[in-house]
Amino acid sequence: MTRQLTPKPVPALTTPRVAKTLRLSEDVLDNGLNVVAVRKPGVPIVEVRLRLPFLSAKPTHPAQGAVLSEAMLTGAAGFDRAGLAAALQELGADISVSVDADRLLLGGNALATNLKRLLGLIASVLTEPAYDKDEVATERARVVENLSIARARPGIVASEALARRMWGDEHPYARDLAEPEAVAAVTPGQLRSLHKSFVRPGGASLVLVGDVAPTRMIDLAQDALATWTGKVPKPRVPELRTPPGGSTLVVDRPGSVQSSVRMGRTALTRTDPGYPALQLANLIFGGYFSSRWTENIREDKGYTYGPHSRIDHHVLGSELNLDVEVATEVTGPALLETWYELGKIAELPVTADEVESVRQYAIGNLAMSTSTQSGLASTLAALSAFGLGLDWVQAHPARLLETTVDEVSAAAAEFLAPSQLTSVVVGDAESITGPLAALGPVES
Repeated sequence: MTRQLTPKPVPALTTPRVAKTLRLSEDVLDNGLNVVAVRKPGVPIVEVRLRLPFLSAKPTHPAQGAVLSEAMLTGAAGFDRAGLAAALQELGADISVSVDADRLLLGGNALATNLKRLLGLIASVLTEPAYDKDEVATERARVVENLSIARARPGIVASEALARRMWGDEHPYARDLAEPEAVAAVTPGQLRSLHKSFVRPGGASLVLVGDVAPTRMIDLAQDALATWTGKVPKPRVPELRTPPGGSTLVVDRPGSVQSSVRMGRTALTRTDPGYPALQLANLIFGGYFSSRWTENIREDKGYTYGPHSRIDHHVLGSELNLDVEVATEVTGPALLETWYELGKIAELPVTADEVESVRQYAIGNLAMSTSTQSGLASTLAALSAFGLGLDWVQAHPARLLETTVDEVSAAAAEFLAPSQLTSVVVGDAESITGPLAALGPVES
């Protein structure tokens, strides 16, 4: 006899716990570097994040920046690549460098007892970089290879096409990914010049999170980085324009078995009073696994493994982005269902249950992302570019709790209307243009 199992009810969500108070100190060093230090006990490690402004409209900037980020750790202050790696290993430390259109980021960690020596090594990288000819050649070739691979991916092609359509071909946000041929032309001299101009403390932020007294961490930073001086040049970059919306752009990828769909528009910044409502509206539509978009084209229709919508924050402004990969033969139906869900959430009020669900998700996700030393350091480094810090992290759950259903519905109506989105589809044009044209204007 088969026994019937009765599912147990899911426990109700509880009120979010108040986060523990963290000790924090913030100071601007003599060289202009802003330092934020937070004591977060747990493990005897200090996480380090150094965020430097890196925005530039120069056409050569993306290529040079890509190589510089890879070559910075190949030698400094008498250390060659192996010597620098050995020095870090001796400290039980790690350093990495990454770059995008907005910032250059040095991230790493070390045992708390070795923070002083780690900061000394970072100071050497910042003030006495080598950019040896042979090392630059090695990293340049690696970047060219990686870019060639990346540019063969339809998702990258679609994202770039959308950025160009939204911001214009010449805007830094439209050409964040360097061209391989431009990278191949980068010289060590250009890297030294770029380093001298942009790797400066003025306008930069250093975040230190670990089991060390905050004032002690700031003192160590002051001692280690005292000889690092200079201001970053003020970029002459045009403001973000209003994206055009309108027809769907089809980028041909002959023979492709799937289509990459990208949509975007401007969004609210974190400091806007309406941002919590937009954050929740986005989650309801497509920002987490139980979203409406996912339920429709993944769970119900089986058109995709997973669509996703998100709000990206840049120095010049924020944007709402939607992305999904679908099989070529269902490109038209998938886009139809996407527009249906956008129109529905823009025209009809969301429900109280939906808002409560995503509210708890957003609060929990923020808590988890900042629960570790590493997560908190990365979050604070990202926020530092906008003049925000730990107080924003601690106050944001309350803002989410105070956001009403009507406010979320109003944000959805304003920002998720399909007519306001700029759309790009990369795929086999011969197969997808007809079905897409049946839904609305299409251009190649």
